[in-house]
Amino acid sequence: MRHMADSRAQRALAVCLVAAFMAGLDVSIVNVALPSIQRGLGATTDSLQWIISGYALSFGLVLVPGGRLGDARSRRAVFMLGVALFTVASAVCGLAPGVGVLIGARVAQGFAAGLLNPQVSGLIQQLFQGPSRGRAFGWFGATMGVSTAAGPVIGGALVTAFGPEHGWRWVFLVNLPIGLVLLPVARRVLPPPERERKRQESMDPVGVLLLGLGALLLLLPFIQVQQWPGPQKWLLVPVALGLLAAFVWWERRYPREPLVSLALFEKRSYSLGSTLGLLYFAGFTGIFFIYTIYLQIGHGYSALTAGLSIMPFALGSAASAVVGGRLVTTIGRRLTAAGLVVVLAGLLLTILALWLVPGEYVGLATALPLLVAGIGSGLVIAPNQALTLSEVPPAKGGSAAGMLQTGQRLGSAMGVATAGSAFFGTLRLGWSAAITFGFAVVVAFIAAALAAALYDVWRGPTG
Repeated sequence: MRHMADSRAQRALAVCLVAAFMAGLDVSIVNVALPSIQRGLGATTDSLQWIISGYALSFGLVLVPGGRLGDARSRRAVFMLGVALFTVASAVCGLAPGVGVLIGARVAQGFAAGLLNPQVSGLIQQLFQGPSRGRAFGWFGATMGVSTAAGPVIGGALVTAFGPEHGWRWVFLVNLPIGLVLLPVARRVLPPPERERKRQESMDPVGVLLLGLGALLLLLPFIQVQQWPGPQKWLLVPVALGLLAAFVWWERRYPREPLVSLALFEKRSYSLGSTLGLLYFAGFTGIFFIYTIYLQIGHGYSALTAGLSIMPFALGSAASAVVGGRLVTTIGRRLTAAGLVVVLAGLLLTILALWLVPGEYVGLATALPLLVAGIGSGLVIAPNQALTLSEVPPAKGGSAAGMLQTGQRLGSAMGVATAGSAFFGTLRLGWSAAITFGFAVVVAFIAAALAAALYDVWRGPTG
């Protein structure tokens, strides 16, 4: 059955969004708990970095094979596997007796999130068509915005409530009741595999290996840019590009169903949307990284207060994502271009506020400009995902979404590395100069994303 009744599809969407919220929450909630983890487990700064980067690495590496597995076998089964593994890994994180166990469990959490996320996009592709698909992606974008906003605030509140020694454990344990409720509901509500997709298709193990190693070596130097001194780490980049070239060669010649259909990139909607997503994530992810450091270290903000200061961006994004999902079908790429213009305007106003009010009230001064930038962001992420996947057959929705999200993860790593390098490299000039140079990198990435969107508008509709 290709499409379910509307009420059943809405229930399935609700289950998907709860799971996406759980996985999205763990991206941002952990950052504010790092000082508590350091005190509670005696973790080194390198260990703290791996608590974050281990999750990001495994998340990014599993997205494409996870999406392919759902397409070829059963999205419901892979979704439930992801939820179960995420729940168990969260319990291990919360009960970890040492930092080594915590890092291993975080890697497992990222693995589970990589299985889970492409199933959400694939199920939206499968269950909805036309304008309703755009609205579903709008709710997906809003959910991710809310989880991003709620993460630092919930994390700060839990650490405050349970104390600096053990509060960090509840940052992970909060996932347990969500996962335990999700599993039986998902079994009942999500669609079973379609008859024509029950055949045992090859998982293209050589393609999985080449793409996984290539992505790992490409991501690693960006993720470890602060912890791995010296230029040697950048030697991994040409090796990674060679492996990715070998992956493309293999996929073109693989006699069975490939891991990624390269024909997708011949569609302008997919290739340009993937490029835009990479550039935009390189920009907006860097905002949270450098601004949090600026507030907490530069101005002595607590974890909770810093989270509240960033919240206007995420709340604006969550609110406008719903609107963007409703408008994308009629406005198309012009909507993402307009959203990028609003993001740039909000960021330029944020830079102005940082210079005008550089003291303890800087969080209040940047609230409105960040809200404006967040409103623009909501008109970019979810609409771009809907447009990028618009010409993808539903049967390939998971792997296509996995590839799109892998590019976004790579963009995030690049953005954090480059914005962080600009920020720390100019810190000797003062906090105001450092945050300005960091935000300048962010603005450059988003301007490049705008150029891609305007090029698509200039070319006219696809098809």
